[in-house]
Amino acid sequence: MLTDYLPIVFLGIFAVLFAAVNLSLTHLLGPKKPTRVKLSVYESGVQPVGDARQRFSIRFDLIAMLFIIFDIEVVFLYPWAVVFKTFAENEGGGLFILIEMLVFIGILLLGYIYAWRKGGLTWD
Repeated sequence: MLTDYLPIVFLGIFAVLFAAVNLSLTHLLGPKKPTRVKLSVYESGVQPVGDARQRFSIRFDLIAMLFIIFDIEVVFLYPWAVVFKTFAENEGGGLFILIEMLVFIGILLLGYIYAWRKGGLTWD
């Protein structure tokens, strides 16, 4: 039983060793003369302007959290959609899992409405 996982273990060990060897070789064989041009930040060929440690609006965090919540919803919705037809035909419980998913979507919809009413989706 555990021998079935040996190829995966070997693949993981190989990946870690390959990454470690490549990082070590680039560190040992790479150029070591830092210049002003080499130490500057490369951003699409444009010279950097200003300080990189500027404050930004906390709204970005809220939008990112809302995106993650609704992205995770899709992760749960996709497998349900794949097995719904076969479960409804073979097991006869299609109505139950349909109501179960509607409750799940309803709870997420309540969270969306709450965020909307609190002004989480408006950009001032």
